[in-house]
Amino acid sequence: MSGLVASDFQDFKGGRFALKPLAAAAFIWLAVLLGAPQSNYGQWLLFGLVLCAVGDVLLMFEAEAAFLAGLVAFLCGHLLYAVAFTQLPLNTMAIAIACLPALTLIVLVLFWLRPHLQGLMRAAVPAYIIVIAAMLIFAGGTWGHAGSLLILCGAWGFAFSDLAVARRQFVSADRINGLWGTPLYFGSQMLLAASVAWQL
Repeated sequence: MSGLVASDFQDFKGGRFALKPLAAAAFIWLAVLLGAPQSNYGQWLLFGLVLCAVGDVLLMFEAEAAFLAGLVAFLCGHLLYAVAFTQLPLNTMAIAIACLPALTLIVLVLFWLRPHLQGLMRAAVPAYIIVIAAMLIFAGGTWGHAGSLLILCGAWGFAFSDLAVARRQFVSADRINGLWGTPLYFGSQMLLAASVAWQL
């Protein structure tokens, strides 16, 4: 992880292209190792992890088409995470409570990003943010279930790591984005992958 963060900070593309797929493979491997294929929750989560790994690879390229394709891959990954969470017993009160921070996130992020969005991104990014909010709401609904703390921390960490990607792509491409966004993203994916162990 430190090598990937350093590669991003120094804009060393060779290191990024070598290490980022390995880091993505690590969270897939962890989910499989902990038995993801053996439960409905684990299977849906694993599919989501794979799509996020695809998104990781696509975001290594600088073309806008690659970014848009990566956005779609991550959007589908968030959707599959939401489906995975619905495979667990959901707490309706927790879902209601989770709506407030999730909807607040939508408003604040759209207010922040809207002036920087152009063309297709003016529709794609809001759609993506809405899907993230839905994923966070269902993650909140798992509260009280075994492994729910891992799910909540992983889901919210993933959502906040997306802010680093958005800042880099639309606001400012300075090096600080990767310093916090990269470890937060991969750490969050590992937490979600680890949550599989409590669902067997």
